[in-house]
Amino acid sequence: MPDANTVVFDHPLIQDKLSWLRESSTNPRAFRALMAQIAGLMVYEVTRHFPHDPVEIETPMEPMTGSRLRGTITIVPVLRAGLGMAEGVMEVMPEARVGHLGMARNEETLEPMAYLNKLPADLDAGPVILVDPMLATGGSAIAALEILRAAGAHDLRFMCLVASPEGIARIREAEPELVIYAAAVDRQLNERGYILPGLGDAGDRLYGTVLTTLSIQRV
Repeated sequence: MPDANTVVFDHPLIQDKLSWLRESSTNPRAFRALMAQIAGLMVYEVTRHFPHDPVEIETPMEPMTGSRLRGTITIVPVLRAGLGMAEGVMEVMPEARVGHLGMARNEETLEPMAYLNKLPADLDAGPVILVDPMLATGGSAIAALEILRAAGAHDLRFMCLVASPEGIARIREAEPELVIYAAAVDRQLNERGYILPGLGDAGDRLYGTVLTTLSIQRV
């Protein structure tokens, strides 16, 4: 069962779109749209406790005290599939900046490693949201979180569509207080590390590709 720091969305609209996303007959165009829509809906709750400050503004009628978010928001998708979620988040928060992390498995050590690391220099300037559609074994998520922490991120959240109990448990060992936001927590992993019932390989479905090499595997 999810723990106190795992937020699972039971909103009917999100669950409706997630069911279409899971459906094997959903084509890449619809898959991309659904992923972005779900991420855009989820980000309202993900940002609920973002720090904000009062600000004096002028409406067409009179002065008033409004509110503005404090600091600089950074969205960090894990490539490739995280890009689909980042697009939906950016629709809601176009003022946010985007870093990129590409994660792959080192075939000698079998550990996840970053093949692309393009992050802003000042990740401590505000909240950071790590986005990846699937939290499976948790290996790539933990590696990405370690990179973000080392780069200065201290106000950090993780946002995914579908998580496994195994992946959540593994993150809890490394990041007990990290808040995980998920549209669903599924039953289990299979012997290949894929989530059941899951939705398949999110990156392949997002871009209409199939795996042609075993040199880069999902971790």
